[in-house]
Amino acid sequence: MWVNNRIALFFIVHTSNLALRTRNSQKRGIAIDCPGIHITHINTQIMKLLSWNIQWGRGMDGIVDFNRILNTIRTLDMFDVICLQEVAVNFPGLAGSQGEDQFALLSQGLPEYTGIYGIATDLPNAKGGRSYFGNAIFSRLPVGQVWRHLLPWAAEQTAPSMQRILIEAVVQSEIGSMRIMTTHLEYYSQQQREQQIAHIRRLHVEACAMTRRAQLNEEQNGPFEVHTRPADAILCGDMNFPATARERLQMLVPFDSGIPDFHDARTALFPDEPHIPTAGIHPVDFVDKPECFDHIFITSGLINHLKAHRVDITTTASDHQPVWIELF
Repeated sequence: MWVNNRIALFFIVHTSNLALRTRNSQKRGIAIDCPGIHITHINTQIMKLLSWNIQWGRGMDGIVDFNRILNTIRTLDMFDVICLQEVAVNFPGLAGSQGEDQFALLSQGLPEYTGIYGIATDLPNAKGGRSYFGNAIFSRLPVGQVWRHLLPWAAEQTAPSMQRILIEAVVQSEIGSMRIMTTHLEYYSQQQREQQIAHIRRLHVEACAMTRRAQLNEEQNGPFEVHTRPADAILCGDMNFPATARERLQMLVPFDSGIPDFHDARTALFPDEPHIPTAGIHPVDFVDKPECFDHIFITSGLINHLKAHRVDITTTASDHQPVWIELF
């Protein structure tokens, strides 16, 4: 079901109502009437979270263009939280890049957001400076404590790999406080992806344990101060595995001792439908066919708030497609 380059389909769920949106290259997000489909108005209290691997701003035309990235985000919707993977700083070795500070460009283009940068790769460069590569979270919601977790990086003799990171940030929404986590798992090695998923799951257990822990007198004011670390969480990013992979099942294994489980947001809304591809819709060299590599997982406490899961299948501003959810 691929549409032409003028029309894109968006799948929107509002409880039992299904709305179908269409947009063209000049007008995006225009609702249309369809037989048997009820179109609902957008609730201003919706929390909207976007996840997108922006490939350091490089589009399918090979050009690095952050105005295009920012315009694409703004045109899709007004998001409360934006999670981006593959954000580079001073990395001219990346194809099409001039070594620009991409986190600064994004921050300038999103002045109403709090920006959080998580550096996975930190290397010296030929000019005597440092080159950074990682992920970022931008939030219009109040941000509490932030963690930057380096993920396991096992040595493998035959598989190329790089350091990966998970950013975790607490935000306060109308629904309540929750942890936002974004990551970009290893591409070349399934073994490393599985180790990274296991580590993320351990971090989730650790966070939930902190939720139940009482603050001590010594943890007042200063670096020992303990802030809210809620059990509810959203985990998103370029997971580098298709929806049929065993890594996805590993992520969804139930926890013990009352720890809230992870649920696939797409499957929670569309249990009998396949995932919409987020990579390979436009020709790329890292998949043989269109696949869903970009996933959003939510914990059990957010399931009843989940109302929509969408993918923009038309943009060519990156080699991945933006994916987002809405919660009421």
